[in-house]
Amino acid sequence: MKYSITYSSRTGNTERLAEALREMLSEETRIYFGPLDDTASHADMIFVGFWTDKGSCDEDVKLFLKKLKCKTVFLFGTSGFGGSEEYFSKIMNSVRSNLDGSNCIAGSFMCQGRMPESVLRRYEKMLSEASDPARIRNMIDNFHKASAHPDSGDLERLKAEAQSAFSCQLKKGVVELQEK
Repeated sequence: MKYSITYSSRTGNTERLAEALREMLSEETRIYFGPLDDTASHADMIFVGFWTDKGSCDEDVKLFLKKLKCKTVFLFGTSGFGGSEEYFSKIMNSVRSNLDGSNCIAGSFMCQGRMPESVLRRYEKMLSEASDPARIRNMIDNFHKASAHPDSGDLERLKAEAQSAFSCQLKKGVVELQEK
């Protein structure tokens, strides 16, 4: 069986996760790697990456997911805001809701990702006008924490999660790990 890795990445964070998956999985059974493209949907298993927009995946990923039928899907994404598992879980549940019931969700992974400098400028402007400056300071602190992500720890956790989620398929030869 063949697999694809496809993603939508606005700031390069999700693309970095996709690259980590590509390094881990065998090139021989991959039919597609790259930005969202219908070619990816020809695989039996599809790794789909997204960036977070208003608590879910971006519109392009929503449209891609809604077209998938009878596929094994591994979802991975990044979010600039937050870092709590509870927040990531809410995002992932929203993303999953775009998949048809005929699909099998093999696993998922979320981590924090850096945000554009324009976000920091917006937060700083908000701080000067804020009635609740503590909340805005927390947002600025989160911006700075996010600037280091995804980091090597995030990439290793992604690889471990993907390997674990696909352990049955790996044993069956559906996906092969790169020999290193």
